[in-house]
Amino acid sequence: MKLVPSRQWLIGAAALALVGPAGLWWPGALDLLLVLDIAWVLALIADGAVTPGARTLQVEREAPVAFSLGRRFLIRYRWRHGGRRRLRVEVKEHLPEPLGGAMTPTRRLELPAHLTVEEQLELEPVRRGIGAGGTIDIRVLSPLGLAWRQSRIEAPWTATVYPSLRGAWLRALPIQAIRRREAGLRSVRHRGEGRLFEGLREWVPGDDTRTIDWKATARRGKPIARQYEDERRQQVMLLVDAGRLLTAEVEGVPRLESVISAALHLAHAAVEHDDNVGLLVFADTIQRYVAPGRGRRALRAVLEGLAAAEGRLVESDYPAAFRYLAARNRKRALTVLFTDVIDRTASEALVTQTATLRPRHLPLAVTLRDPAMEALASARPSAPAQAFERAAAEELLGAREAALAEMRSRGVMVLDVPPGGASSALVERYHLLKRKGML
Repeated sequence: MKLVPSRQWLIGAAALALVGPAGLWWPGALDLLLVLDIAWVLALIADGAVTPGARTLQVEREAPVAFSLGRRFLIRYRWRHGGRRRLRVEVKEHLPEPLGGAMTPTRRLELPAHLTVEEQLELEPVRRGIGAGGTIDIRVLSPLGLAWRQSRIEAPWTATVYPSLRGAWLRALPIQAIRRREAGLRSVRHRGEGRLFEGLREWVPGDDTRTIDWKATARRGKPIARQYEDERRQQVMLLVDAGRLLTAEVEGVPRLESVISAALHLAHAAVEHDDNVGLLVFADTIQRYVAPGRGRRALRAVLEGLAAAEGRLVESDYPAAFRYLAARNRKRALTVLFTDVIDRTASEALVTQTATLRPRHLPLAVTLRDPAMEALASARPSAPAQAFERAAAEELLGAREAALAEMRSRGVMVLDVPPGGASSALVERYHLLKRKGML
């Protein structure tokens, strides 16, 4: 049992201290002060001893399945105690770190005997991620109000905070698709010459001779043609480099957060276009892999993977990441790599590994420009120190552009955009690739 003196007890103790100066005129005042102090301390202990602890309290928490940045959510509690009198309670909860951790206000409750009290806590997540918490520290005021009896309730839970979903679905759909959905129009499959094999049939004059399956023709003794259907469902694979290159901040926001936002918008776009979408998050090790899938279930899995992505100050192991991907994903895909480059020498492993995706896959590297660096490189210096800073910035940007040019020369598409415009630019590029049939 841990007792904490209340404000009322402290005021009484301060009042007793006034007896001390009377000892200057009355020698017995000090003995009286000692007796009163002992009695006041014993009153504190006795009052706290009859105060019920956390064992008499029952609490149920009802929380959303998941949270997202930029929105406020309600957490509901149901409190009940089996004592004989009304309790005054102070509650301090250690929430999961993405929801604020220990930086939560102290809540005060009045709990009648044998009645359920409902409490609502409104909060907004402070960061993306997955975290555990739930320890509830409770103080119950004693019957005479002299002490708080402090105890703890363990109510563990894990909270998942997704990246901001605000506007993701709207950016994922081009205007034409929105109008088609409003009109009730849907895409339908039809037979054609796509890459998706459907079956065999007898070849008839007028069919393209390139569709003849010569092995089936030899077995059956007559021309047999392969029949295909248009492959409208393609595959989009998101690769997020969570190494040190994306841990730096741009205007106070980690680059990784801008990357995750762009990946989320692209995942929305892929799902809305009925494409399969998957995810690989890596640094020096594989953090999360989500096999390509379709529909809302796949989007939910990608969301959870993005929520768990954690930037680390380590060198990313690109060969291991691409080997891992190659062993689990052989179907052609638009492989979108979210990363950054420094210069040709430092980024040689990245450039080489990304180029190996060709020709089986369609690689697209998404890199984030640094507006502060670009402003420094274009600023007019007014002092020698600023001239040196501008020269250094120009050299860094030139080396970075050389690395990006090397990637382009090896057949890798590059989308180099500022962090704030990454989401819209990436979705627009995805729509362009779909229209051109490059997937």
